[in-house]
Amino acid sequence: MPNTESAKKRVRQSVKRQALNQWRKRRVKNQVKSFLDALQSKDVSAAEAELRKVASVLDKVSSTSTMHRNTAARRKSRLARRLNALKSAPAA
Repeated sequence: MPNTESAKKRVRQSVKRQALNQWRKRRVKNQVKSFLDALQSKDVSAAEAELRKVASVLDKVSSTSTMHRNTAARRKSRLARRLNALKSAPAA
């Protein structure tokens, strides 16, 4: 239990930041899930649209302290690789 005013303020700030970070991470998770659903249904055009949305959300989240920019880049790369695998599957 915080005793000083500054410690009480720090607790309030921590709670607020935690809620904001959780909201941002949940946005990323939901967007990735919709992309994976589009991949699962093998709908290339929908998957491309969802990948653009995922990349946008990841870029916005990585511009804050919630997620490092390299983490966002790695996730975008892995998702794009899965989309490219789907695109090249019928041709192979």
